[in-house]
Amino acid sequence: MDRFFSELDRYLFGVGRHYQIYEKMGAHPCTYEGKKGVHFAVWAPHAKAVSVVCDRNGWNPEGNAMINVADSGVFECFIPEMGENELYKYAILTQKDEWIYKADPYAFSSEFRPGNASVTANIEKFPWTDKEWMKSRKKTNWEESPMAIYEVHIGSWKREGNPERNGFISYQKAGRDLAEYCNYMGYTHVELMGIAEHPFDGSWGYQVTGYFAPTSRHGSPKDFMEMVDILHNAGIGVILDWVPAHFPKDAHGLADFDGEACYEHPDSRLGEHPDWGTKIFNYGKTEVENFLIGNALYWYDMYHIDGLRVDAVASMLYLDYGRKDGQWLPNRFGGNGNLEAIEFFKHLNSLIRKREDGAIIIAEESTAWPDITKAPEDGGLGFHFKWNMGWMHDFLSYMEESPLYRCYHHNKMTFGMSYAYSEKFILVLSHDEVVHLKHSMIEKMPGTNEERFQNLKAGYFFMLGHAGKKLLFMGQDFGQYSEWSEARSIDWYLLEQEENRSLHNFLRD
Repeated sequence: MDRFFSELDRYLFGVGRHYQIYEKMGAHPCTYEGKKGVHFAVWAPHAKAVSVVCDRNGWNPEGNAMINVADSGVFECFIPEMGENELYKYAILTQKDEWIYKADPYAFSSEFRPGNASVTANIEKFPWTDKEWMKSRKKTNWEESPMAIYEVHIGSWKREGNPERNGFISYQKAGRDLAEYCNYMGYTHVELMGIAEHPFDGSWGYQVTGYFAPTSRHGSPKDFMEMVDILHNAGIGVILDWVPAHFPKDAHGLADFDGEACYEHPDSRLGEHPDWGTKIFNYGKTEVENFLIGNALYWYDMYHIDGLRVDAVASMLYLDYGRKDGQWLPNRFGGNGNLEAIEFFKHLNSLIRKREDGAIIIAEESTAWPDITKAPEDGGLGFHFKWNMGWMHDFLSYMEESPLYRCYHHNKMTFGMSYAYSEKFILVLSHDEVVHLKHSMIEKMPGTNEERFQNLKAGYFFMLGHAGKKLLFMGQDFGQYSEWSEARSIDWYLLEQEENRSLHNFLRD
């Protein structure tokens, strides 16, 4: 067959500059030599052999063998008559002569969990109707424009969908309901947790196995496109959580993809996160860098996403993050900075800035690493915004104090202004602060129930007047009492209570 993955593709992929790599890797319904079918391509550089296994060949690894294109480590094949919505995996023969079965790293769709096969899907030619939004976004300077972000986990925002799918609501319903709610409350953006496919609900979407696949919990890829389209037509921007810091060890995922370290570094001191029990991407490998950069651009290009919030940036920047002495290796200068990750961010963020289409990228970075939001050409990492974690911790510490003793801690509320303009900050009260026995926002407040609501109103008022964009996690705008759980809906019934409704109206007004 004529090479679908051409010599130019191989070159660009090899040097980490194939920015639309998702157009060639993965499963693509197409027509070849007059026959309709699906073309497959996967990178497995250590594999002896690779084949596509699916229902059509009885999941037999000898059924549809793939060709190693010019010994590049990229394997491809075409399966005639195969169509959309068919399950498949890659069967990979390792150097130990063992067959392992992997989901497609570039799959556009995945099987509903607990299944973990990839699913063929055509994501082309969606009838977008958000032209006015995209045109307006291009002209908007978000550094100067108001941003009020509503952080949402769709699976627990509302749990009133199909019981056979664990009550998950559809992307379309989420889009309609979020659009109405955000416009009512005055939010400008939603920030969505857990969109990329992940096997374990309890990871909240931060242990990803399908980087190119919107989770099937709420529908198909085009269903997710429709959700974004609905929100854009309502004037609401869409930000996604993005997790290039690490990935899980699930057998069907990226870990030891072809029997050896492929996406991760082979040395556990560089390739494994001891606290989280996950693998760390090898940012110095061009094909891995290309995978991640291509993935980020894919969400902007194919799904019209307005921004990415990069999770756990500090864990990428520091080689000794979460490690004791002897558990990490210094860089070539003897320091603890991850030089490859730094260059990765500069590369990615330079590309996003050059788009000049209003798309943004945000860092969740918990240390004082300098110049996070300075342009790469000026020596910075190039993010548009950074979560202000320091302000958040000081603010919560102060608000938890009894009013009798706050006079001794006013510095916690004023210190933030000493560095408020050192970066382009977003003030956040995120999901991380209302889990793991930290209590909900209302339960953090001292005093009687009435005093708690008065305290929280005062705290929110201070936050709204402070320098920086704003982010609030779902449920905290009406004073949910219980901690957040991904397994159930937030407590909407509380809006029937006078105190909760008063807080809700206070934030809306």
